[in-house]
Amino acid sequence: MFIDTHAHLTMPEYSDLSEVLSRARDAKIEAIINASFDLKSSKEGLRLAKDHDFIYAAIGIHPHDANLVDQKMIEELEKLASDPKVVAIGETGLDYYKNLQPQEVQIAAFRKFLQLAQKLDKPIIIHCREAQDDVMRVLREENQGKMRGVFHCFAGDEKLIKFANDLGFLISFTGNITFKKANRTRELAKLIPLSQIMVETDCPYLAPEPFRGRRNEPAFVAYVAKSLAEIKGITVEELAMETTKNAKKLFKI
Repeated sequence: MFIDTHAHLTMPEYSDLSEVLSRARDAKIEAIINASFDLKSSKEGLRLAKDHDFIYAAIGIHPHDANLVDQKMIEELEKLASDPKVVAIGETGLDYYKNLQPQEVQIAAFRKFLQLAQKLDKPIIIHCREAQDDVMRVLREENQGKMRGVFHCFAGDEKLIKFANDLGFLISFTGNITFKKANRTRELAKLIPLSQIMVETDCPYLAPEPFRGRRNEPAFVAYVAKSLAEIKGITVEELAMETTKNAKKLFKI
């Protein structure tokens, strides 16, 4: 019924992974896209995907570690991405909120992953935090006509919504849309066509209400879907059907 399009199940928070996955199944999660953030999690994510038929892998390096991205690493990630269970490149992008790496270093790494995604004809999963203008600029400059992907954990504005629509990118919402003070995010969600929306947890982060402050997990994506369904004035079943269709089309699963 649901697809959690962005999870981090290789993190140490999941020592009870078998129970987490069992709850996901019980919550009608039919697929999980496990996103990576460094080389280690990329390798572990692929192993996880091979061990579970309903988990798929995305491989990439988070902008926090952009300084580690060199040609050797790109070649290693490209080899991993040749496996059919790798359905996307990411997460990657720009993070000017924490700025753990110089912005020019982040941009250089981001370009490499955009080039790799297009070379492999795989979608890109974009992390964009307080870097919207540069993310859009780099996407325009690197677009070779084969670019597709998603802005995960949406934190943009009307300008990014229009840009995503023009580019044919999807927009994914996580548990933060359920937060009491997230009125701006909910208003923006009204502007996005249902055909452009996906749901995610970004677990173990951003657990939705009423679990805020706890470890997040894929089963909780149902709360994100419920909130979006209320915003769109449709049933949860319709929201689930449409977002699942969008995810299957983007990730070719």
